[in-house]
Amino acid sequence: MVERVGVYPGTFDPLTRGHMDIIRRGAKLVDRLVIGVTTNPSKSPMFTLDERMAAVIRETVDIGGVSVAAFDSLLMDFAEAQGASIIVRGLRAVSDFEYEYQMAGMNQQLNARVETVFLMADVALQPIASRLVKEIALYGGAIGKFVPPAVETEVTARVAKLGRKGS
Repeated sequence: MVERVGVYPGTFDPLTRGHMDIIRRGAKLVDRLVIGVTTNPSKSPMFTLDERMAAVIRETVDIGGVSVAAFDSLLMDFAEAQGASIIVRGLRAVSDFEYEYQMAGMNQQLNARVETVFLMADVALQPIASRLVKEIALYGGAIGKFVPPAVETEVTARVAKLGRKGS
């Protein structure tokens, strides 16, 4: 039997409860789910790649069939290197769909052997976005309901180091 491998890519800056929901659910669809932690030239990360990797590893250690790998390449090249046949993507809103639909089409042009599977975010988690979590934290807001406890501690410490906005 061929092992079914999926890749769930993202910057995870920071890792949210929404990401964790997609990881848990995505892991049920494949034999092995590789969480691909990447850089994104269009984003200014709060955490280094190593810090984001450590957070994802820590938070997924108890989820069977999940591994974590860094990548800085085309997603389809990473998926091929992992032996993946599925890309897992989470959708929160129509605006996510428009972007993800275009990306899925481009990815299929690059490698038609890899399918993109969309998982709708849990209704309670749909508004959560890493960008918004960082913004709330930078203005001194509480982020505990959006991120795992250890991530909350890390974000709070980083904001203290960077200096809170609006002070």
